[in-house]
Amino acid sequence: MNNSIDMAVKITEVSGKKAMDTFIRVPWGLYKNDPNWVPPLIAERKEAFSSKHPYFEHAEWQAWVAWRDGKPVGRISAQIDELHQQQYDSKTGFFGMLEAADDYEVFKALFDAAESWLRDRGMRQVLGPFNLSINQEIGILIEGFDSPPYVMTPHSLPYYGKAIEQCGYQPSQDLLAYELDSTTLTIPRVMQALLKRSADRVNVRPLQRKQKKAELELMRSIFNDAWENNWNFVPFTRAEFAAIGKELMMLLPDDFIQIAELDDEAVAFVVLIPNINEAIADLNGRLLPFGWARLLWRLKIEFPKSARVALMGVRQKYQNTRFGPALAYMVIKNAMDAGTAKGLERAEMSWVLDHNQATRNIIESIGGEISKRYRMYEKDLQPV
Repeated sequence: MNNSIDMAVKITEVSGKKAMDTFIRVPWGLYKNDPNWVPPLIAERKEAFSSKHPYFEHAEWQAWVAWRDGKPVGRISAQIDELHQQQYDSKTGFFGMLEAADDYEVFKALFDAAESWLRDRGMRQVLGPFNLSINQEIGILIEGFDSPPYVMTPHSLPYYGKAIEQCGYQPSQDLLAYELDSTTLTIPRVMQALLKRSADRVNVRPLQRKQKKAELELMRSIFNDAWENNWNFVPFTRAEFAAIGKELMMLLPDDFIQIAELDDEAVAFVVLIPNINEAIADLNGRLLPFGWARLLWRLKIEFPKSARVALMGVRQKYQNTRFGPALAYMVIKNAMDAGTAKGLERAEMSWVLDHNQATRNIIESIGGEISKRYRMYEKDLQPV
């Protein structure tokens, strides 16, 4: 279905393989002069948007492409997540996958399409960007344009934030990325003393790959408990976490996943993901004909010098006790030591809510410095 917004900008719904290919490739034309943009792997993007992805077991979505003079100049998606509706009963829909030329008419046309779709389905508020859920990529980059994004984090053009606000959106939440030198990380003395006194109660171990199904379910349980009260939290389903686990198992050494046990109960974990963006930056999104060989060579022989802590959690019942920070320090330190042994030099910890002072204090105490800031936006949907 085509919907003309004005004489210059046309919006088309994404339906079918050809349209999806266009949708995926929109960023190539926008970021061609940005040396810090990393082209995503096209095959991975197709899989992420496939109806077989477990996210779509509880969510529906629609995507659009904006055209000017016969050329794609923008894209957007709109999503309704049934798990979010069950959790909050707020009639909040999401926008995501936003990319657009520096042109108000393009942004407005894209948002008009997404908002109309959400409004027609009873949504009263829109929040985003979610690409596609809170457990995937989120946010618009507003600080930190001078360096490439880490794995599974978005990159944006500097005018995006202003353009979104011109379309009637207000800032809703800021998220921070911290970068640190993984070779010099040390546990603060007060935590070392606590851990020494509790040595007979605390055990930190790497992933047991032979028990990967049980281990993934264990980590999912910890994560969903740890983040239950976080901003717009939606729990990982078993299928979603299994899908993530399948990808991680191909990339991660076992000791890049650390699980802490207190009195024989698994209560904390961390996942350190090699920054695959280092390895794919010059592949232009393609694994064929030689991309696979290059990627495997780089991951096996020239291991990335950076990594990202993207998944981490401490069970709620320990978060406000003396063990909470200690458990976090221990799993982070063990994972970073494993990374350093593979040649890792730096790591990003993201995302952290800007008002989550407890987590920020932990990261800053081990040398983390804010490297990027992302912003979420919201808007009330007025009846037409």
